[in-house]
Amino acid sequence: MAQCVQSVQEFVQDSFVPMVAVLCSEEAERVTRKNNLNFAELLRPFCRLTSEGHIRDPNNQVQVVKNLRICVNNVVTSEGTASAALSPAQRRLLNEVVLSCQPQEGAVTNVMTTGDYELNFTATTPWFEAYRENFLQSMPPADHEFLNHYLACLLVVSSTEAVPVEQFLKLSQEQHRIQHSGEYTNPKWFIPNTLKYYVLLHDASEGDEQRADTVYEDMKQRYGPQGCYLLKMNSRTFSAEKDEQIPDPWSQYLHKNNLRNQDMFDDLAPTVNSAALENSISAADVDCNYSTEKDGVSSSLENHALQLDTANSSGILHTLSAVNTDLKKGARDPDTLVGGAGSHGACLTLNDHDHIRQFIQEFTFRGLLPHIEKNIRQLNDQLVSRKGLSRSLFTATKKWFGGGKVPEKNISEPKSTCGLLYPPEAPELQIRKMADLCFLVQHYELAYSCYHTAKKDFLSDQAMLYAAGALEMAAVSAFLQGGAPRPYPAHYMDTAIQTYKDVCKNMVLAERCALLSAEILKSQGKYSEAATLLIKMTSEDSDLRSALLLEQAAHCFINMRNPMVRKFAFHMILAGHRFSKAGQRRHALRCYCQAMQVYKERGWSLAEDHINFTIGRQSFTLCQPENAVTAFRQILINDSRQTATQQGAFLREYLYVYKSVIGASEVDLPQLPLPCIHSSATRVYFGHERRLAEGEKQAATHVSLDQEYDQDLSAMWCHLEEQLVASTNRGIVPANFQPTQCCLNNQTDNLRHPLAVVEEPIIVEVTFRNPLKVSLALSNLSLLWRFSADGTSSSKETRTEELTEETITNEETTAVGVGKMTPTDDFVTTEIIQEFHMGPEETKVARLRLLPHRTGQLNIVGVVYNLAAASAGDMALSTEGHQTLDLMVVRGRQDLKILGPRLNLTKEDKMLVRHGPDRRLDPIITPPMPLMEVFFLQFPTALLCGEIRKAYVEFCNVSGVALCGLRVASTHPDFFTFGSQATTPLTPISPNSAENCSAYKTLATALQPGSVASEVLVSAEDFSQPSGVMEIPIEGSTLQPGESTQLPLWLRGPDQEGVHEINFLFYYESTEKGLKISHRVLRHTVFICASRSLSVQASACRSSVPPHHCLDDKGSGGTLVFIDVENINTSEGGVREFHIVQVSSSSQHWRLHKYINPDKDKDCKLSSRERAKLCFRATRCKPHQATSDAVEKYTFADLSLGNERIISSSTPCGDFFFRCCQITNSQQVDIASSKISSIGKSQGSVPTEDRGSDITNIAKKCNELDLNIIIIWKAYVVEDNKQLILEGQLHVALQTIGKEVTSLTPKEEAQEMVLLKFKSELPPPVVLPCAELSQLIKTNLHYPENYTHPFVQDSLCLVPVTLTLSNCSLAQVDVIIDLKHKSSSPETLEVHSSFAWVGQTQYKLQLKPQEVLCLSLQACFLRAGVYNLNTPQLFAKPSEQSTMCETSQQTASPALIIINNACEACWPADRRT
Repeated sequence: MAQCVQSVQEFVQDSFVPMVAVLCSEEAERVTRKNNLNFAELLRPFCRLTSEGHIRDPNNQVQVVKNLRICVNNVVTSEGTASAALSPAQRRLLNEVVLSCQPQEGAVTNVMTTGDYELNFTATTPWFEAYRENFLQSMPPADHEFLNHYLACLLVVSSTEAVPVEQFLKLSQEQHRIQHSGEYTNPKWFIPNTLKYYVLLHDASEGDEQRADTVYEDMKQRYGPQGCYLLKMNSRTFSAEKDEQIPDPWSQYLHKNNLRNQDMFDDLAPTVNSAALENSISAADVDCNYSTEKDGVSSSLENHALQLDTANSSGILHTLSAVNTDLKKGARDPDTLVGGAGSHGACLTLNDHDHIRQFIQEFTFRGLLPHIEKNIRQLNDQLVSRKGLSRSLFTATKKWFGGGKVPEKNISEPKSTCGLLYPPEAPELQIRKMADLCFLVQHYELAYSCYHTAKKDFLSDQAMLYAAGALEMAAVSAFLQGGAPRPYPAHYMDTAIQTYKDVCKNMVLAERCALLSAEILKSQGKYSEAATLLIKMTSEDSDLRSALLLEQAAHCFINMRNPMVRKFAFHMILAGHRFSKAGQRRHALRCYCQAMQVYKERGWSLAEDHINFTIGRQSFTLCQPENAVTAFRQILINDSRQTATQQGAFLREYLYVYKSVIGASEVDLPQLPLPCIHSSATRVYFGHERRLAEGEKQAATHVSLDQEYDQDLSAMWCHLEEQLVASTNRGIVPANFQPTQCCLNNQTDNLRHPLAVVEEPIIVEVTFRNPLKVSLALSNLSLLWRFSADGTSSSKETRTEELTEETITNEETTAVGVGKMTPTDDFVTTEIIQEFHMGPEETKVARLRLLPHRTGQLNIVGVVYNLAAASAGDMALSTEGHQTLDLMVVRGRQDLKILGPRLNLTKEDKMLVRHGPDRRLDPIITPPMPLMEVFFLQFPTALLCGEIRKAYVEFCNVSGVALCGLRVASTHPDFFTFGSQATTPLTPISPNSAENCSAYKTLATALQPGSVASEVLVSAEDFSQPSGVMEIPIEGSTLQPGESTQLPLWLRGPDQEGVHEINFLFYYESTEKGLKISHRVLRHTVFICASRSLSVQASACRSSVPPHHCLDDKGSGGTLVFIDVENINTSEGGVREFHIVQVSSSSQHWRLHKYINPDKDKDCKLSSRERAKLCFRATRCKPHQATSDAVEKYTFADLSLGNERIISSSTPCGDFFFRCCQITNSQQVDIASSKISSIGKSQGSVPTEDRGSDITNIAKKCNELDLNIIIIWKAYVVEDNKQLILEGQLHVALQTIGKEVTSLTPKEEAQEMVLLKFKSELPPPVVLPCAELSQLIKTNLHYPENYTHPFVQDSLCLVPVTLTLSNCSLAQVDVIIDLKHKSSSPETLEVHSSFAWVGQTQYKLQLKPQEVLCLSLQACFLRAGVYNLNTPQLFAKPSEQSTMCETSQQTASPALIIINNACEACWPADRRT
């Protein structure tokens, strides 16, 4: 149970006090009415004694009476009988007592932490204590007990009476008639000889004091000095003491008294009853007009012992005082109050207060206590005198002589009580009467003995009602005995409660018994037993009692040694439900709120919904709309598991409550709970949304909110932008460079304020989620913002001081709803979405726009909208339907609060949860900037590998600011070219006039077999672009506002088949410098599907023709180039056949010289899977062209295979050639650098000798070719019954003689898994490049192919052979020629080898760089046959490498000679036989 102000002993003692009746004459009543009080009310604040009293028990032992309180009431008679249940009036007025006592703000609360629960609940329950006190004091007197029977009667007469003694006599006779006439059942009197105490009331302001003293002296003579008292009062005069503040101790008692009087005498005493009724009305008003003001009480009374009876709690004191204050202030008709309006005790001074206090003490000590002591002695003597009789004889005597029980049942009790009534003089009742008297004067030991004796008698007589009463009081007496001689007999109480409930059907007595027992058990720490007892007392007959007891049971659970938190919460819910049924809404709300602490955020979603719904309804009923809105909001924002119907009901309830809350104030927009906003997913887009297409034009894709953010793509765009910025800044990226971010989300860098441009929209994408299973209808959805102008004037040089940073917001204008133009539109125009429907559990995004018109700082705060519950028929509502729907539409807002990334730099950051800023919603509005749009015309989506296509690009300046510095960077710079001004052919600018034109620059030529290639000398600077950034050649380098220009764009299909993603980044600047935004970029992404076309394989070898036979080569030596072209297209795109129309070369040192075609007439056409072999002779460039002026110049040689020549040195052929060269070279550099770095890492500090590098250089220079081949083709395609001609070019780069190259990039195969090695392997030994050194010397054998010799005449045939040695390197070479070497190759074994070289068989020579040397040799043959003369073995080495061995040189193909024998006809005659 909750904490109480009183101790349990004080509570039980004050529950049973001596009762004193009051009878007043009319004149005495008039005197007390001057203070707005009757006499009983006048005495009530002083009824607790401040000093100890004493009585002597029957054993003549002095018994101390401490802290005694008496109860004084007016005598009001009634003829009704006692009932076993409370009357409706009693129930109603007890309800009002609880209703008027509410928890005060700032009251003491208990904060308990148990497990992972942290609870905050009220420490005290003053409403329960007020209910308990009023319940106990308003209980009607019963016949089976005497505790609330009157012991004495005060007879009060005024001193102003003509004959006071006669009035005393009349009052005495009236009291005797009431007690003994038998006309009235109420009030009940304790003993027949009731104590009569005579009080003479003297009004000091009116009466004669001497006469009063004289009358009092007469009274002492007549009634004895201990039976009368002179009470002087009304000493205060208003004129003299007008400003003196006298405390009012009565107000806190009057409310309780009036309730009790109405409870007991509902139909009598109309004066008192009217007051009680009005108090009940005021108590109802307290529910909404609760106040905690307290009337002042003097310091002399605050610590006085009498204050212990003021109330059980300060809460009820304050409440009742506030109630009375409201009544005095005119909350109701003052004429209905008892005695009229005005303060209480207005005519009394503090001395009068002391007089009243002294009177109570005199009456108690000199009148009441001696009277009780005398009656205890008399009853004891009667009982002792009967103890000699045996029990059986005593019972028989009672039975035969009328001393027994009345055999019939009491008519007023239910027939199921099974209890009989004893007559008043029955000895059992005398024992009970003596026990009650002892109990009232705190003689608990004797009282327990008497109760125990009476209990046995009652049980033996089966008088269950009497037995239950005796058991109850015996248990209480045992508990109150000092020194605890015996334990508290809780089973007595249990038996009494069960008897009251089940046998006697008297819930009132059972409730009193349970209240006492629970308090006693609680004081002994037996909270579990107390809770069980209280829960058993709940029933359906009284919701208020059940609610109060369930609440106390809940407090028992929480106050146990091991608190039972969930039981506390569950019983609080039950108590709140019963409070609600009893009409106690405030208490119901409080119980639900306390229980909510346990269920909140614990996964009990259905329980949470029920509690929140109840809290919302109760709060709304109690005029607490804010709390109601909060509770309903919790239902809606939690992930509810309710059905759709229930959620719809919750939503309608919330909207109704919310509508009533904001009905009064339309200015402040409250926060709405629905729909949920995923703030971190908010995206912000700066700029206009791009047009995707305009007729045949295809717009640049740029950035849109429809694209998903990709971290890798973002890094790629940033890299391209860095290239562009560096190209405009002398190759250096500025330190303050920040990449352009047009779209901000939770993955972008939002630490800085984004920059927006004035007159360009800002689009905010907000993600809404509907957590409910019902649809939501949002309307008039827009953004909330604040804007601070930056104070700059229109001119850029001056700054006006008059413009201050004034903050403008649209919160006030949006609170009303949709309107016309508002003043805020001059700064920022806000777009409004009229309707926004959300389906059940749907996640949906809304894109809201702002258009800033001034520069400054913009802060996007949140969103504002109207919310309604959308039903299935909302989409097609009639006008009446809209009007009905409007009733349930509310307007509110939600703020966008975005947490930045969590900080993790310092130790404090790691220990705490800190977040950095996220400023994506706080853009800075900057001055106007140029805005460019890019459109593409005739841009393909599919190309053949290497196909050349001409498209057009259009640049439009759609802003009011001129732009310049137009550049573009791409991830595939070899994919496109704008051409160069020096080499661009004069082709049609408009796309329509260029439909049938070739993308190449061509010249008509006649096909001449064996023609020599045409040559053009071109500088690489005409084509190459530094760092891959291309400047776009627009006229004048500037686009004025509104201007547009169109440029041709040549495209080349990627060399590798598949789908290729190609990204363009266009860069441009404003002509006005010094702006916050230095440049702007525009993105474009295309996907090109590349199909296979031709595969080119090329290789080169040295020509075996001796140099002096090459007349056109000027002795420089020729090289043969073999080109193998295969059609690998699988008829994709309807390609029929390919034509090789031209082969061109480009090199600084070599050129294609002549086309060697064995079949002169056949055209080079390739159908699917056909292959053609082409052979060309390549020669070095002419010496006069390799001057110092043309070091960077390339020689383009064109060999046309058709009737027109394509100028390969012009756009686009030359552009794509140089682009591919740049890409290939950069890749080779990257590969070489990675190889070198990996070798360096693996080998560590292995010393490298210079000779290795020298040998490599010699070998490379020996085998270098550096010849780039361009194969230009045409493909014939049938599409839509029309034949189209496609053209394209493929590149192969011949770098080394003897090494085959291909135009197809080899596919990378997945590497096999390699076992992990923990020990580093030894570095492999450095292998000398012997294979490369085997081509230092080129050999040619010159001899007659047929040689006829008459072997018959001469057996030896000598044939002269010339061996030509050519030094292919640029270094001096030592050569060794060995003619004796026997070859074992299979080619030489197939022919006869029986010949020999005669003469010198070994030569040691030294050849200068590129020197040609001829040796004359002789071969000797012994018989006719076919012989291979290519048997000499050559060894060569660079002359500078003295320590190196000679390397065997590769020889040419077999040199076959046919030796014929001369025929016999030719022989001389003498030789014939």
